[in-house]
Amino acid sequence: MAKKKILLLSDDLRMSSGVGTMSKEFVIGTIHHYDWAQAGGAIKHPEKGKVVNMDEAIRKDTGIADASLTIYPIDGYGNQELIRELLKREKPDAILHYTDPRFWGWLYDMEHELRQEIPIFYYNIWDDWPAPHYNEFFYESCDLIMNISKQTLAIVNEVAKKKPRTDWDCTYLPHGVNEAFKPLKSDDKLVVEMKRQLTDDKVEFIIFYNNRNIRRKNPGDVILAFKTFCDMLPKDEAEKCALLMHTQPRDQNGTDLPVVANVLAPGYKVYFSDRKVEPHQLNAMYNMADVTINMASNEGFGLGTCESLRAGTPIIVNVTGGLQDQCGFKYEDKFIIAEDYKEFKSLHDDRKWKDNPKLTWGDWVKPIWPSNRSLAGSIPTPYIFDDRCRFDDAADAIKEWYDMDVETRVECGMKGHEFVMSEDSMMSGKAMSQNFIDQMDNAFEKWKPRKRYSLYKA
Repeated sequence: MAKKKILLLSDDLRMSSGVGTMSKEFVIGTIHHYDWAQAGGAIKHPEKGKVVNMDEAIRKDTGIADASLTIYPIDGYGNQELIRELLKREKPDAILHYTDPRFWGWLYDMEHELRQEIPIFYYNIWDDWPAPHYNEFFYESCDLIMNISKQTLAIVNEVAKKKPRTDWDCTYLPHGVNEAFKPLKSDDKLVVEMKRQLTDDKVEFIIFYNNRNIRRKNPGDVILAFKTFCDMLPKDEAEKCALLMHTQPRDQNGTDLPVVANVLAPGYKVYFSDRKVEPHQLNAMYNMADVTINMASNEGFGLGTCESLRAGTPIIVNVTGGLQDQCGFKYEDKFIIAEDYKEFKSLHDDRKWKDNPKLTWGDWVKPIWPSNRSLAGSIPTPYIFDDRCRFDDAADAIKEWYDMDVETRVECGMKGHEFVMSEDSMMSGKAMSQNFIDQMDNAFEKWKPRKRYSLYKA
């Protein structure tokens, strides 16, 4: 039987963005089962207009003799003319698009035309409540919505009033981290060399930040949390602690982090790593760290902390968005599943959940509840909660990891590794790829083409 072909619309999978990284992960993980073509987006793509055939490279890397992948580099995410051209050239069996629905207005405008011939699949994430009813048309335009977080699944079901979703066309499919991320010994040569390059010989305790320097990631608050933590320590102990920030130190969408560090955390060790690294090098960074932190006020998933757990390093996260799924939350000793979020909505309400004795979480995480939830918005996104946690609460969480003996901290990190690899989380790269196959194959079986005309009551 000939393999079905999927046309993927997302960041170019050769790029290092989170969307690009995960696109590569599920394409390579399913390329034995599907053929792929991608309209690979980027800002001012350097290869715009080229056609890049990846067959030979993919076959060499994977050993799959009939692997097929062609990339069409484009500026942005494309347009209707491009899609019509690719449909004629590639003849895909489905379109799969991935990232914020606001980028796909032109695609949804032609959904009736497309869905008479092929289904539209969507790998979807939405950061927070209140339910975005302004997205209803977007969701209605998709035949299968695969949701990256449990909260997102509940949000889509809440929004989809005119066209209620079913258990096969609205599913839970979290990100999965590949095998490049794994626990290493502290004396591993790569870990030792990476630590030598990025810190100094006196450092014994490292907090790791791996996120973009943009406002919603709150990198300045991370520096303040580190400074507040160091203020709790005697001077000789503080000198052995470091914050390593793997990000652009200066970004117009964020702030000037060296200035923040020099002025607000003087005398403390804040190091920056801004060069692009290979997965095995990033894995060494996770392994040299004692804890990885994410204080983002909006976060669809949080790939960095999931990679950290895969590498066996514990985490500190704000209780918001998809970060909740990495905490291993249990309610009355049972893992909270996607279905539970229909009732719970979110666990970000500190008054309801922070001190709730029925709620527990994994040993690998110190969750921080938002102390302020304000309603942000814009013209295209009229309302969404911005969940902000306090930097001093984060400092307390860092201190808890610091006060723990090394063996116990490593043991907690390994429990996180086991959680990510388990069926309870489904966050391994292998599990994600198999979920893509299962859910899309199921959709192919149950999908029915749209009729040429739709009748509506006046």
